[in-house]
Order: sequence, then structure tokens, then C-alpha cells
Amino acid sequence: MPIRMKKLSNYWAGWLLTLVLGVLVFLFWCYRYPFALTYQEQLQLFLFDADYFWERLAEPGGLARYVAEFLVQFYNGVAIGAAIIAVLYMLIQRLTWRLMQIKDHYILSMIPVAMLWYAMGDESVMLTYAVALAMALTVMIAWTKLAPHHRVIRVVTIVVLVPILYWLIGPLVLMVAVWMMPLSGLYALALMLLSAHHLPFPMMRVMLGISYYRIPMTLPYMLMAIPVVILLLGWLAKRLPEPKTWVKYAEALWLAVLIVVPQQFGFDTKKYELMEYDYLVRIGDWNGIIAKAEAQTPDLPMSVSATNLALAMTNQLGDRAFDFFQHGSEGLLPKFERNFATTQLTGEIYFNLGLVNTAQRLAFEAMEAIPNYNKSARVVKRLAETNLINGEYKVAEKYLRMLEKTVFYRPWAQRTMQLLGNEKAINEHPLYGTLRQYRLQDDFLFSDRELDKICGQLFMHNTSNLLAAQYLLMMPLMDKDIARFMQYAPVVQNRIPYHPRHIQEGIALAFMQQRQQPPQGILSQFMLQQMNEFASIYSANQQASELNKFKNTLWYYLMVGK
Repeated sequence: MPIRMKKLSNYWAGWLLTLVLGVLVFLFWCYRYPFALTYQEQLQLFLFDADYFWERLAEPGGLARYVAEFLVQFYNGVAIGAAIIAVLYMLIQRLTWRLMQIKDHYILSMIPVAMLWYAMGDESVMLTYAVALAMALTVMIAWTKLAPHHRVIRVVTIVVLVPILYWLIGPLVLMVAVWMMPLSGLYALALMLLSAHHLPFPMMRVMLGISYYRIPMTLPYMLMAIPVVILLLGWLAKRLPEPKTWVKYAEALWLAVLIVVPQQFGFDTKKYELMEYDYLVRIGDWNGIIAKAEAQTPDLPMSVSATNLALAMTNQLGDRAFDFFQHGSEGLLPKFERNFATTQLTGEIYFNLGLVNTAQRLAFEAMEAIPNYNKSARVVKRLAETNLINGEYKVAEKYLRMLEKTVFYRPWAQRTMQLLGNEKAINEHPLYGTLRQYRLQDDFLFSDRELDKICGQLFMHNTSNLLAAQYLLMMPLMDKDIARFMQYAPVVQNRIPYHPRHIQEGIALAFMQQRQQPPQGILSQFMLQQMNEFASIYSANQQASELNKFKNTLWYYLMVGK
């Protein structure tokens, strides 16, 4: 093959491999872990105003962070977010290849991308790192081509350029400085140490990158290793011989490994499953939550709480709660944890119950729990809603004005702004009007030991609050307290016709324990027959396999297993 044709063939083969990489990355984020993108988006509040821009530029790596947060806001559309990551990965891979300055061994240029893909399995790795990496590679390539030949001019250029780059991209300037001139790495390090003494951040956070990783004072080893690998590739590539046929096959196998390993070992499937539940709760896709739980029974507190909320919102909790794993009343209202995701979910439950002030407090707590002290668009929206419901229009307007400076929340903020002060429109709103009727007028504190009583107050305040009724009756059952349940059941049933399966099972068990017949009309004949059959099998053998057909009953949960 003529040399020119061979070069042309290699050129298009390289682009084909890059395109394959981009497609795989897009499919991965768009279809396997799409909810990781929506999770990232809600952990920031990107505002289109000058103050926000200068606030970001006031810290090392500020430009990279600003660009990254600009891109992350588009994660609201999962396909757009996946495309952004795919293009960024492709850009980093091509820049790495250009830095290597070698036509062969093309697959080696994918190593840094594979490492980044693996590292981003940690949800706390921020897109800032990838943006800063692309910027650093661009500068390194430009330096290779445009660096002054005169030694003095070269040194002066480095002295001026390194501080500017440090402020724009952060600690990855070390990689750029070493590439420019090995000793200039010491200069970059000295600049970072000096800035740490004058910046309002701990020294370790400045050295590791203020916005590379969401948890301050730490940085995954993989992110530390990527610059080292890039420098080694840039130094070794020119010294590698032209690959033989078997080497090319080996590199093809290596490409397959680079694709498979990040997907299989870099991502905690349980963690991303919880992100999916959180997203479905956020958008109110109750049937989607139930379908997901039916496909794979949830067994973590957060996923169990989301499933129970979905069942209650569709008025199925009293009929289907024990179709799924349960472990006490914490599966209904979890205990408070200083964690963004779990606090948000708990806040969603209180919000739908009608405890608007508690939901507002938990929204504040959730935003304060964000490790890198970001604001949250999702939380700001919820704070606007709670203040609107409470009639605090000035406060609600403040939050809506913030959301007006965003891309995706601006239309909602403008629509909601029209409700300010419009009592009639708010009262007629399908959500806000309903919650105004449900909420308790008196503000008070309560402990997590009194949650059933709070649900009781909500129900007595407005008997249309079926969510409160369901939670009130299911709490004692999940805590295996039949006596307390029997105190609440008549209160509810005397006010609304509510006789779901598990409530009947609880009443049947209570009367059986007292060796009494339940009053006529409370229980169906089928329920009585089922109770008698279960009692007969259980009394004969508590480990009998025949009991398994009652697995989705309250009786099995109380007497056989969880």
C-alpha cells in the first residue's frame, strides 16, 4: 500500500475508533445510568449573571468549574447530558493522541479516558476535572508547537503563563508545567502553596483542587494518576517502534478491556439504583417506582421509603405494602440523616403529607449537606413552593428570581411568579391548594417517636388526606404493635370508608389474639377463611413451607419473617 494511502487509512481508522468510543459512552450514560446525570444536575445552581461568573473566577480552577457547571445544567435532558460527556471524552482522547505525536499505537491514547470513565463511577467526581483536563491538554499541544526557542523567552513565558493557567484550570497546571519544562513543576507547586496561605480554603483542598471532587480535602487516586499517565504517554510514544501485527491485535484486545472494565467495576449499582428512586420521586412517577420495585424488590431504607410513598400516593399502601420488603416504620418515614439524597427523599414524604414547614426545614438541611457548599436548583424550587403555600410571597419571590436566571427552571419560575399574592389561583392549584388544606396551621416541633400521632393530627385536620390515613395505620403494623393499631383503626374507619387488605388482616389478627369474633361487616368472609387457614398451619408447624403462600400478608410479616 502506498505510504499516503496507508496514512489516510490510519487517519480514518483512528476517527472510527474515536467515534465508537463516543457512541459507547453516550449509550452508557443515556441508558445504563441516566439518573446519575440528573443527580449531578440537582447538586448545583448555575445562574446566568455576572456575580456568579466572578464568584467562580475568584478561586483557582474557576474557569474550568464555570464551564463544567454550565454544561452540567443541561443534564436535565439526559440525552443531552450523555452527549456532552461523550464529546468531552472524545476530545480528551484525541488531544491525548495529538500530544503523543505518533500515528501508530492509537489505542494507547484511550487509556486516560478509560481511567476517567472508571473514576467517574464515583458520583462525587465533578465534571470540572474533565473540563480542566481538556484545557490542560490543549495548552500542552499548543506549547509543543508554539513554544519560544530562545531559552530566556521560554522561561519568561512559563513564569507568566503558569500562574494564569493555575487560576483558570486548578492543580492540573502541574501537568502542564512539567510538560513545558520539568523544573517548572516546582514553580507551579510553589505557586499553589503560596496561594493556599491567602485563600479562604484549607491548604489540602487547594492542593487537590477546590472543584475537582465534591468532598473537600480528598481526591481519588485514579484522578491523581491520570496526569502521570498522560505525561508518560507523551514521553514514551515517540520511542515506541512501529507495531507488528500481533501487537495491533493485542491493542485491540486492550481497547475492549478499556471499555468493559469501567462499566463493570467502576460503578456501584446499588448507589445508582437509589439515584433512580430519588429521581422518580422527584418527578412524581409513582407507577414507575412501583414497576421498578416489582422487577427487583427494594431492600435499602431509601428505596423502601420511595416504594411505600409511591404505594401511598396511588392509594395502594394498605393493599400491597407486604408485597415488598419491609423493616419497621422507618420504611415509611426515615430517620433524619445529614445526607443530601436521603434528606431530600424524606422531605418529599413530609411535603406530600402536608407538613410543609418540616419539608422546608429538610430542604434547608439537604442543601447544607452538599459537601462542596453548592446551592441546589431542586432545593431552591422546593423552598419557593413551601413559601408560596405558606403565603410568604416576598420570600417565594426571592427564590423565583434566582430560578429565573437559569435555563431549565426559568419557564416554571415565570409561571409560578404569576401566583404570588393570588390567593384564588393558589387555592385552586391542584398541588399547592391541596397542601394548603392539608397543612397544620400551628407550627410545632415533634420527635421521630411521635410520627404516628402527627399523621393522626393531619388526618383529623382534613379527612381527605388519604396519605396521612395510610401512614397512620401502617406505622404500628410495621412496628408489629397490634394494640396501637387497634387504637387508630376505628378512628379512621369511623370517618372514611377505608378497608384495604392489610388493615383487615390486622383487625382479624387482633380479634383472634383476643379469642373473639370480629363484628359483622368489618371483615370479608374470604379474609376470615384466610386467617383461619394461616392460624391452623402456623399452630401446627411454625416453619411449614405452606406458610410461604402467605408471604405477602401482614400475618407472615408479624409472625414468620420480615
